[in-house]
Amino acid sequence: MALLPSDLAMRAPRQASARLLWLWRSMASRLVLLTVVFVAVPVLLYDQFQRADEASQQLLLKSAQRQGELIARALEPELLGVDRTALPSLSSALARYGDDRTRLKLLVRPRVAATGAAALRTGPEPFFYVAAAPSLSTADIDAERRLLLEQGVLDRLGSSCAGNSTLAMRVPHAEGGEEVLSSITPIKTSFGCWALVTSHATEAYISSSIGRPYWSTPAVQAAAAIYLAMAALVLAVLAGVWRNLNRFGDLARRIVGGEDTPDHEGRSASFAARNTVPELAGVAEDFDRLVSTLRDSAQSLRRAAEDNAHAFKTPIAVIRQSVEPLRRALPAENARSQRALTMIEKSLDKLDGLVSFARRMDEAAADLLAPSRRRVDLSSLVERMAGGYTGLLAEQRLHMRSRIDAGLVVRASEETLETIVENLVENAVSFSPADSAVSVRLTRNGRWAELVVDDEGPGVDPANLERIFERYFSHREPGRGMPEDESAAHQAGAAHFGIGLWIVRRNIEAFGGRVSAQNRPTGGLRMTVMLPLAA
Repeated sequence: MALLPSDLAMRAPRQASARLLWLWRSMASRLVLLTVVFVAVPVLLYDQFQRADEASQQLLLKSAQRQGELIARALEPELLGVDRTALPSLSSALARYGDDRTRLKLLVRPRVAATGAAALRTGPEPFFYVAAAPSLSTADIDAERRLLLEQGVLDRLGSSCAGNSTLAMRVPHAEGGEEVLSSITPIKTSFGCWALVTSHATEAYISSSIGRPYWSTPAVQAAAAIYLAMAALVLAVLAGVWRNLNRFGDLARRIVGGEDTPDHEGRSASFAARNTVPELAGVAEDFDRLVSTLRDSAQSLRRAAEDNAHAFKTPIAVIRQSVEPLRRALPAENARSQRALTMIEKSLDKLDGLVSFARRMDEAAADLLAPSRRRVDLSSLVERMAGGYTGLLAEQRLHMRSRIDAGLVVRASEETLETIVENLVENAVSFSPADSAVSVRLTRNGRWAELVVDDEGPGVDPANLERIFERYFSHREPGRGMPEDESAAHQAGAAHFGIGLWIVRRNIEAFGGRVSAQNRPTGGLRMTVMLPLAA
């Protein structure tokens, strides 16, 4: 039945929603999403915390700048009348305001009269250290002055000797550790331009990000280490669960494919043996019990099919043998009795076909529960079976054409593959008219073995191409390819459009393959089987 455009329009959103729901439920999708969250959250938080830290830095530096201004205003009266002879006495004055946590350095750029040779000089005059509280060695003072020169702080200050500026520089402390140069305050007198450098060694400044990148602060590094450890632990847990699920899936495919090799103690591979997550131990044991139950059920079905077939066929054979003496004992002119015996024989044939059909149904169900798989040379099997039909085809005035590539190996059950090929070829033979040909072709198609069986029969109604693989579907005309009295009996078993193709499809799909049917452009039916090649 064709779909209306409105039906297609309604189906598309439902399919999209189903896809999104599947993606959301997927462990891999959730793992990717969680990874994105673990990456995005610290980036967003880092930006916010960095902004807050910058605001905190500004407050600290403003406070330091204000402190430097207050100390500079307190020193200014003592600096107004200073000359060169009074410079050594400034250390005691500076010591009144400095301590181990707040450190002060006083620099000066003397004013030089622009007369004589001095007038020929170019460039700014240098700053000289005058005093420090607490006192520092000459090497430490020179290193700090070079740092201020490299940063251009003294050059900017010396051009106007105005403008209290904040600093954000870290310098090594003479006694070990670091201190933060926080502000530099100018004082302009007749002697020259003074510069009061304020630095701090308090925890509030040392632990802050002043003078270094925010990410290098101990708090940020500790938080990053904890966050990375937490993210790694969560992702490791999820990855472990995902890895175990994949391991279970691989083992399930190996068990279904008959690839599970016994261990050194002779036991088959189990889910419990492959599990590495204690919380999944119960699930692994349930899976093992399920596999064991399926295998036991399949074995029970096979035994029951064989026992039931034997139980039914024995009385059928007895009845058939008993009918023969009756036919010989009855007079040939007794038409009514002869007709009754003929009906009994036909019913016995039909009953025998039904018993065979029931057995094949049970065996097919058992094969689906626990299919037996091993490496099978499909090329040799198809070539051998195709050659075995020479006599049958000659009796029905048919020809066999075959093209079989060598070396195509699949993982399946050899008995089941023989049933598949037998059904396909016999179906083609039963529908082929006299003096026609049946073609069997086996080739490699990428990672697949492609088996194609063609006949030159009437083909199939296009509306029934998909239905011919359905259970119990039959669309055979009496007398097509066989006598009318045999047609019904054949359909009771596994005819071309009966149970035969249903069994073919189920067996092929159990091996990971697919089967399709199509009408040939030149007439006849083409059956195409695709089976994955063994690795």
